[in-house]
Amino acid sequence: MQNQDFIIKIAVLAVYVGILFLIGIFASKRIKSMSDYYVGGKKMGFWAVAFSARATGESGWLLIGLTGMGAMAGYSAYWVVIGELLGVFVSWQFMAKRFKKRSDAYGAITIPDYLNSHFKSSTNTLRIIAASILVVFIVIYVASQIDVTGVAFKSMLGIDYKLGAIIGFLIVLAYIFIGGFVAAVWSDLFQGLLMFFGLVLLPVVVWFSMDHGAGVTAGLNAIDPTLTNIMGRSSDGWMNLFTILGFSMIGLGFLGSPQVYVRFMSIKDENEIDKGKWVATTFTLLTDAAAVTIGILARIYFTAEGQDPEAVLGNNGEDVLSMITESFLPTVLVALFVAIVLSAIMSTIDSLLILASSAITRDFYQKIFRPDIKDESLTKISRIATVIMAFTALIIAMIMNYVSPDRQIFWVIIFGWSGIAATFCPVIILTLFWKGYSEKGAIASMISGFIAVILFNFVFKEMENIGEYFVAIDVLFPSFVVAMLVGILVSKKYPPKTEAVTMIEKIDSE
Repeated sequence: MQNQDFIIKIAVLAVYVGILFLIGIFASKRIKSMSDYYVGGKKMGFWAVAFSARATGESGWLLIGLTGMGAMAGYSAYWVVIGELLGVFVSWQFMAKRFKKRSDAYGAITIPDYLNSHFKSSTNTLRIIAASILVVFIVIYVASQIDVTGVAFKSMLGIDYKLGAIIGFLIVLAYIFIGGFVAAVWSDLFQGLLMFFGLVLLPVVVWFSMDHGAGVTAGLNAIDPTLTNIMGRSSDGWMNLFTILGFSMIGLGFLGSPQVYVRFMSIKDENEIDKGKWVATTFTLLTDAAAVTIGILARIYFTAEGQDPEAVLGNNGEDVLSMITESFLPTVLVALFVAIVLSAIMSTIDSLLILASSAITRDFYQKIFRPDIKDESLTKISRIATVIMAFTALIIAMIMNYVSPDRQIFWVIIFGWSGIAATFCPVIILTLFWKGYSEKGAIASMISGFIAVILFNFVFKEMENIGEYFVAIDVLFPSFVVAMLVGILVSKKYPPKTEAVTMIEKIDSE
């Protein structure tokens, strides 16, 4: 019976992979220039962009990390949902149109392109710093996603971690290599739909299948009354405040992260943004809330009072999804959930690899060393850069697994996400809403954000007495604040070029 179940899971997975390759082949027919490879020729529709932005923004942590967090934290995990919902809505409502209009006016197809044009930079300093930081944190983030792939294969298919990580890595690399950004966005739409319906329907099925007795709140209270406290589980009020901030401020990452904002560059026109806003917001609300709910139901069903939840549900609850699906769904649907987990992971890996490739190929090679080379000649180099970045991330993932077998998946992923967000989100926000922001201010923001993420993660978290509070708040929020403040102070000291301000005012008035 076990062999039969395994064969069914592999068969469903093979169909899923086959669909991805078909998408890659069809997408490859649209790749005629660098603009096509990196931003789909700026002709993408709102459904594709909205689902792609959300699938890219969520990653493997939605299914493996957030479900586990729901089981570990209980009701307070819903603060993540609130934070993400606000971040996505503010991004689409107040930032996307302005960013789209300006990036089109600049002719930008990468984030460093946008920044260089915005400040009318006469040197490549800003471009080099932006591209370098982007590559460093993207490789870390991709490594964390490959790590989750190995964990997912191990917990849901019983395949060895290393083999699972390599299989998932080769699948995503192949279809990006074939079809570039268009393949990434189209596959994200397909994968986003799988994620959406799988996540939203699963807690409904589980609820009606399990003996829910007196209800969720009573079930959690019977295990541990602190699980039903929305304001946090600690008796220390400051710890609860820092925990809530840590959870809710994850949503800051949607206010300018390059992998999300490249999607706004690619959308057909500003009118599509109004439609995409509601698709993205609805997706976020339902999938995030469903993920936390799945974790909470797993905590009630699989654990009892006095039990160590990690002994039952895995490190930080990473086995929640596999245990829930195996217990409540037939084998074919369990296999479909394996594909859904891979969808969440791969939709992020593909976008990040293309972003890293663009930073190396366009922002370093073309713009700095070979400005005479034509875009068409760079497609081959782009693919080579993608492969190099991917293999670097794979090696890091394997090292992480070897050095730290007890690592917490949720926070490893969030570290990579936070590094990108703290470095770029303050910069994007200030370029869009403050004309007094200067190139030196942007450089200061990026460098201070980059350093702050490292300091808060490796220094402040290890300090006696206060370290545990920094563990609770994590690195994104404090690093974000540091980058904003430093950027503002430096811009006050070194104002922007007059011609840059004039250009921005002209674009905004059109």
